[in-house]
Amino acid sequence: MPAPKRKPATPAPSAPVANTRASKLEKLGLRSDMDLVLHLPLRYEDETEVIAIRQAGMMGTSVAQVEGVVTACNIQYRPRRQLIVTIADDSGQLVMRFLNFYGSQTKQLAVGTRVRARGEIRHGFFGAEVVHPNYKVVLEGAPLPDVLTPVYPAGEGLSQVFLRKAIADAMQHIEWRDTLSPAQLAAQQLMPFETAVRLLHNPPPEVDEHALEDRSHPAWVRMKFDELLAQQLSLKRAQVARRAKNARALPVVGQLSAAFLATLPFSLTKAQQRVVAEISVDLCASFPMQRLLQGDVGSGKTVVAALAAAQAIDSGYQAVLMAPTEILADQHFRKIAAWMEPLGVRVAWLTGSLKKKEKLASLAMIESGEAQLVIGTHALIQDSVQFAKLGLVIVDEQHRFGVGQRLALRNKTTSENGGGDAAEKSAAAVAPPVVPHQLMMSATPIPRTLAMTYYADLEISVIDELPPGRTPIVTRAVDQMRRDEVIERVHAAVQDGRQAYWVCPLIEESEALQLQTATETYAMLVEALPDLRIGLVHGRLKQAEKQEVMDAFSAGACHVLVATTVIEVGVDVPNASLMVIEHAERFGLSQLHQLRGRVGRGSAASVCLLLYQSPLGHIAKQRLMTMRETTDGFEIARRDLEIRGPGEFLGARQSGQAMLRFADLTTDQWLVDRARDLAQTLLQDPTAANQATVSAHLARWLGGREDFLKV
Repeated sequence: MPAPKRKPATPAPSAPVANTRASKLEKLGLRSDMDLVLHLPLRYEDETEVIAIRQAGMMGTSVAQVEGVVTACNIQYRPRRQLIVTIADDSGQLVMRFLNFYGSQTKQLAVGTRVRARGEIRHGFFGAEVVHPNYKVVLEGAPLPDVLTPVYPAGEGLSQVFLRKAIADAMQHIEWRDTLSPAQLAAQQLMPFETAVRLLHNPPPEVDEHALEDRSHPAWVRMKFDELLAQQLSLKRAQVARRAKNARALPVVGQLSAAFLATLPFSLTKAQQRVVAEISVDLCASFPMQRLLQGDVGSGKTVVAALAAAQAIDSGYQAVLMAPTEILADQHFRKIAAWMEPLGVRVAWLTGSLKKKEKLASLAMIESGEAQLVIGTHALIQDSVQFAKLGLVIVDEQHRFGVGQRLALRNKTTSENGGGDAAEKSAAAVAPPVVPHQLMMSATPIPRTLAMTYYADLEISVIDELPPGRTPIVTRAVDQMRRDEVIERVHAAVQDGRQAYWVCPLIEESEALQLQTATETYAMLVEALPDLRIGLVHGRLKQAEKQEVMDAFSAGACHVLVATTVIEVGVDVPNASLMVIEHAERFGLSQLHQLRGRVGRGSAASVCLLLYQSPLGHIAKQRLMTMRETTDGFEIARRDLEIRGPGEFLGARQSGQAMLRFADLTTDQWLVDRARDLAQTLLQDPTAANQATVSAHLARWLGGREDFLKV
């Protein structure tokens, strides 16, 4: 009989202490015994052996464990306050130096106390010494551990001793039954679950430490496979559930789409045509589309989104486009309205900066259905916004919105028919809920491994070619000591009839990061280039002020635009051919690529100058080298994944994605493929045994957190 589940899952010396520790454990996501058991070590320390102090001192700089008796314990005040403790064995003596310490340690480490200490032993001025060793007071002859000592991820106020005890206690109370059958384990060549977990928490000293460290050991392979299988099962179930929902089929019944294409002053690329066809087929389905539109900077995603909206409007329904910033939303509004309004489409605008009267007018148009296309920002998800007949939701730069925000927009519709008599409204009230189609757009290409793993519930369309006539952008990294040369380059570009951006990472001075700020740079350029008109835009300006500066720059009345990253996406000024990025070492690859994409939109040769401050760290060097070597967004995304890993690449907090804890998509792609195939087999053949496997596996690995995996 399996032992019953207990709450709380952790040792509780007293109620207040237990409550405090429970809240700290919860911050780490540790709410149950199984959570604790799956809280696996970051690394291990070998405390199974003690060596003589003399031998440790002769090994050079290395980590070792020694044991000795305290012969001296003193607080020194020069050159700084520190605790100096000397221990000795029969072979020699070792100085333990504590730069941060508690007063009680002088009593704990009193002369005559036997201490076992582990740390990086170095040769100091007075012989062998170790700074801030791990130590414990022991009795003579105290036994040594017979397994490696695990070191766990920990939060503030959670000691390793407490975590080890809590995890050991939890391991006595969970149900160890394997979620996979012996046949499945054999087919996948996997260790049993219990064997793998117990080995990872308490590895014997003869274990291959290198395999543990690089997580190639069979025990780690089992954990990574289980984690990937849970994720794939959850996402594929979400896909099945989505396809069971009702959506408004949006076949083209009017002439708007054809008229729109006929009036465009350019022809769609083959990639755009292919993507438009994929989206059009999805919109005709009776279950909701969930499609991610990927395209490099400048590839023409906006016109594809506008054509999708035209199909919804053609079918008699409303479409909405939400963007993360007012600058980007305004760019979309101006461009799409210029295309649509001459064709008779009513386009509404809704942002937080609208005056009350304008906002009320927009809300009335949206709720009545008069507004066929609505473009705006987060203001679209406010409670006061209701659509009459919402058929299509478009979210630009989707990774900047949380899952809850995207779902809130998708639910913004009053009824299936948006009106009608009492009988029709009554029928709509009892009908299954109707979900609008959803198109998400991103100019940050997602590598195939991430797309397969984190976006298994999405269909993905890729615009993999740029419109003709785009000139390649030359990228150079320049030390900030050559700032005067860069200013001369800006002046020359303007004299040649071009415009320039100068992007800074901060708005005002920060003591923590002494970076060149937008306001300082603006003042510096005004002084250095008195014959040019310089503009300044940043996030703290009112929207009307930002728009005034942006309009002046777009019209050519402003020569140089000094800005923060508010211009990262959506700004389209073909005459701008020079981009200067201040403190480029502080930006991520994706952001650098987005910013660079603001130039190269006209026929003139364009240049991006990455101003950096020496010395550069290893990662910063990799980023700048990548920017110099390629302008291919997909190659940049691949390298970004290698540099940052999947969690930071996707932005876990922002996107709502539950990141993988153990699997590494840069090295474990073979496991992703296996997990995906097994998930498909289990779900496509819904026998009682397979259903039990799916339920047990998801309960063990995701618990109540399955929704975090849904896009």
